[in-house]
Amino acid sequence: MSGQRMRLKVLVPTEILFDEEVGKVVAEAENGSFCVLPKHIDFVAALVPGILRFADTENVTGYIAIDHGVLVKCGSDVLVSTLNGVRGGAIEDLKRTVDEQFRELDEQQRVARTALARLEAGAMRSFRALQEETRGRR
Repeated sequence: MSGQRMRLKVLVPTEILFDEEVGKVVAEAENGSFCVLPKHIDFVAALVPGILRFADTENVTGYIAIDHGVLVKCGSDVLVSTLNGVRGGAIEDLKRTVDEQFRELDEQQRVARTALARLEAGAMRSFRALQEETRGRR
């Protein structure tokens, strides 16, 4: 790999997950995976959930699990914006971390769905009571 580098920045809604110089980035779009090198032409790609791989300045491969997102290559900058991301060292550790976070997200979503169902049921009961009260006044 040449001495040229790019600045890879991975952004999630609440933080900058990753911001370092890298020599290459491998990402996955709907039509397959692709590699970005420093001299590649500028472009934009919609990313699918998967593993973003990169080689850092020491030529060590790193991994970031990402949700749907967008990759923008502009000059020596590569920006990735995604809703969720998890950085990991070894691919096995990353898989374990992602599994744990997905289980936690699933539980949070289950709790939220239950609370929403209770709110909807309460609103319907209140609406019915209001209808019955209005009918009784006629």
